[in-house]
Amino acid sequence: MRNGVRLVLFDLDGTLADTAPDLAGAVNRMRSARGIAPLPIAELRPLASHGARGLVGRAFGVAPEDPGYEDLKQEFFREYESALCVQSALFPSIAETLAEFDTAGVLWGIVTNKIARFTQPLVRALGLADRAACIVSGDTTPYPKPHPAPLLYALDVTGVAANAALYVGDDRRDVEAGRAAGMRTVVAGYGYLGNGAPCESWGADHIIGAPPELIALIRA
Repeated sequence: MRNGVRLVLFDLDGTLADTAPDLAGAVNRMRSARGIAPLPIAELRPLASHGARGLVGRAFGVAPEDPGYEDLKQEFFREYESALCVQSALFPSIAETLAEFDTAGVLWGIVTNKIARFTQPLVRALGLADRAACIVSGDTTPYPKPHPAPLLYALDVTGVAANAALYVGDDRRDVEAGRAAGMRTVVAGYGYLGNGAPCESWGADHIIGAPPELIALIRA
């Protein structure tokens, strides 16, 4: 592989793995316990990358500053932790793409805003824990994305310069963090993408429709 890329870093939810079914399941169990009908997963999927803030906010109409939000968030954490990799799975062709990187000697790692309490068991369940060059969670550094600190930490751990790394994510804050860290950025156009401005307006270097396009980018 060419193009000077030695390291590819991935966001987790909505980029490496489709975790929306289990995240939505947690918040819908909370609704069911209160006698409220579950929300369609298609409605919750775009919010999955925003974790408790997005999912609890949509399910119960509350914001982090509202009374009761913290209790709902902690309940959501417990529900999710109890079943965090039941339906979650790697996106199609991610496994083959990572294998291609391994064969070519291109390092890859994970930088997510999901806290380590959930990141570590999920990554193990997905079979990636022993292969990733680094796993950076939302509480690994003092600041989560869009601050560049998690990505700079990943570069330090792997010993790779920013100009030799790509960051791939499905949220605008991923692009903002990658650019602030001096890295080239790629939008996972197959991911959740949120419900705000279209990803074409985020300022990424590339948008891909499927993981194997990363291989073509690196070889270009």
